[in-house]
Amino acid sequence: MKAWRAAVLAVSLLLLSGCLVSFKAPLPESEAAPKGLLGHWTSTNAWGEPLNLELTKVGKHRYQAISYFRARPQEREAIPLTVSRHGSRWYLSAKVPARYGGHFVIAGFELTDKQELVVYNLDLEQINQAIDQKRLSGQPSPSEEGDGVLVDSDMNKVFSYLDDPANSDVFSEAVRYQRLLKSQ
Repeated sequence: MKAWRAAVLAVSLLLLSGCLVSFKAPLPESEAAPKGLLGHWTSTNAWGEPLNLELTKVGKHRYQAISYFRARPQEREAIPLTVSRHGSRWYLSAKVPARYGGHFVIAGFELTDKQELVVYNLDLEQINQAIDQKRLSGQPSPSEEGDGVLVDSDMNKVFSYLDDPANSDVFSEAVRYQRLLKSQ
């Protein structure tokens, strides 16, 4: 499996269908990550392979996700991230490679009381519907993995849409990580 694909799975930024909701701008580097986000996490991907994720700080408000399959720890991919809180939801963003459009993805996440990190993808159909209804603006964005959409709305408008409780169904759980308490 390509290193980038493993990394994308790790932070669950690419929709399971291969279609991507991307944005022209990343989240600003203006906010510290919530307490408990950084550290080691583990999960199992859609193919049943154990996957590790290490989240570390690399700057004042910049972070890095390093993912790898437990069976192949030498094959690691590092992805720079920023995080931001809007309304009651935390978001993360990362740049995607040029072959996937070279823009940025945004995902929601939460830390649960059960020491879990839950990452939520944006639903492509819901975002396309919001564009059709003129609530957001954007255009089709084809890639090697399938047709996606590039949202070019101002980020304030994007977060106004995402933070609206009436749009909570735009998020779907992509992956659930458990805190890795010891090396495995």
